[in-house]
Amino acid sequence: MPGDRPAAPFGDPFGERSPRRAKVLDFPAPRRSHRVRNTVLSVLAVVLVLGGVVAYAVFSPALALRTVVVEGNTLIGTDEVEAALAPLEGISLTRISHDQVRDLLADEPPLEDVTISAEPPSTLVVTVRERVPVAVLQSGPEFVLIDAEGRQLATVAQRDEVQLPLINGGTAAVNTGVFSSITAVLAELPAPVLARLNSASASSVDSIRLSLSGDRRIFWGSAERSAEKALVLEALLALPETDPAVREFDVSTPDRPVTR
Repeated sequence: MPGDRPAAPFGDPFGERSPRRAKVLDFPAPRRSHRVRNTVLSVLAVVLVLGGVVAYAVFSPALALRTVVVEGNTLIGTDEVEAALAPLEGISLTRISHDQVRDLLADEPPLEDVTISAEPPSTLVVTVRERVPVAVLQSGPEFVLIDAEGRQLATVAQRDEVQLPLINGGTAAVNTGVFSSITAVLAELPAPVLARLNSASASSVDSIRLSLSGDRRIFWGSAERSAEKALVLEALLALPETDPAVREFDVSTPDRPVTR
């Protein structure tokens, strides 16, 4: 009838077309416990891998010590160092420490310190720092090299094997009151000057004397201001030779050196 609403399409009980609703699948959010478990498993996997790498580095025979290379040694024989470090053979390079090497070489008098470095797969480089000899003492037919503290470092059969001054009095000189003063002076001298000395002696701590080749002498006085005296002496020895030649250098007062 006029004015009546048109009949609704079949299947629409309300007389109006309803929009079709899309179907949506809702996935549940992952539980927190799952995330934590996955994180823990990942961390454990990393730890296991790292542990395997460390275990390989520490215990693998591929990194076992087989060769020792010695550097920086002049007083200590290479064979002596190799023999002293023999207990380390077969140990992984990663397990060898500075203290181990230092302790095994502790009985070598010339040794002051060592540094070590590994060269995989099987080489340990040992760099030796030796104490510095400043003089020799005669002990029977041999000559003993000593450092500034009187420590006996090595022996040589012939006096001319080393260019160092001879301290008079033999090995007993170490126990005299002037010995430390003499060695303190010698320790201040530059190596080229030290090599030119023949002997060193002192009747008291204030009368240290040194001798050069050609019967030339140096009056040093006491060990005080030795660094200044050493510089003055080095400068005097560098001067051109005179005629007549200088027979004595007196540096006991370094501000006013005297030559005679």
